Amino acid sequence: MIESIIYWNADPVMFSLGPLSVRWYGLMFAVGFIIGYNIMERMFRHEGAPERWLGILLAYVAIATIVGARLGHVFFYEWDYYSQHPGEIVKIWNGGLASHGGTIAIIIALFMFSWFTSHKPASWVFDKIVIPVALVGAMIRFGNLMNSEIYGCATDLPWGFVFVRNGETVPAHPTQLYESLCYLVLFVVLMWMYWKKNAQERPWLITGVFFIGIFLPRFLIEYIKNVQVSSEYEMIARYGMNIGQMLSIPFILIGVFLVCRALAHPRVKFSFPDKFPENPADKKKKNHK
Repeated sequence: MIESIIYWNADPVMFSLGPLSVRWYGLMFAVGFIIGYNIMERMFRHEGAPERWLGILLAYVAIATIVGARLGHVFFYEWDYYSQHPGEIVKIWNGGLASHGGTIAIIIALFMFSWFTSHKPASWVFDKIVIPVALVGAMIRFGNLMNSEIYGCATDLPWGFVFVRNGETVPAHPTQLYESLCYLVLFVVLMWMYWKKNAQERPWLITGVFFIGIFLPRFLIEYIKNVQVSSEYEMIARYGMNIGQMLSIPFILIGVFLVCRALAHPRVKFSFPDKFPENPADKKKKNHK
């Protein structure tokens, strides 16, 4: 049993060039956005949506993710501290991002994109953006592993990690990997739904599956996570759940509602007057006319 224990002491910094350090967490975030952009480009081209929307959508989502995740941590987890030290709120490099806050901000941003840019039902963009978001979530959790943060309680299972950097001496659940694998499986399922089953023709179906697939595993895995902030102890004692679990419940219920709603309505196809060219060669031909 002892020989199977993993002593984890990864350096959060991938490499440094003078004063500039590239951290695994930031790299995972950036790579996730790049891959996500390419996936969205393929879906836009597949449906013939205007190319110019992509850059606008990326700006909406990038800003919402960073600002929302930071404010989510500030207000949901450590408001007592940040209310007394407001200058610390902008210091994202010191850590402190909450996925629930990022989710709420992205939802608001996507509705704004639908109202001001696409002028299509919000379901049209939601059922696309959630697919790469699932992949980004998996990569971010891998970044958490490289930071030796957000891990679980002690375990005697053979895959337990001893997080040496944090001074731990006993194996703990690598909950970052649990969540990362769940989100990766969800990403594969959503890609299959879109490309093989044309699930995007049932508005809100992909989004509903996403909410269930993200927040149900999160709710369950929280039971074996260490408490992230001291204020959660009282909440667990009173309600038997922590902040992350309580915030997950509404999203799970919304997901179930959206799936039921989507399956109860007929398929819908959208058309676009300013079509994204089917491939780069078509775009070049158009420009040479």
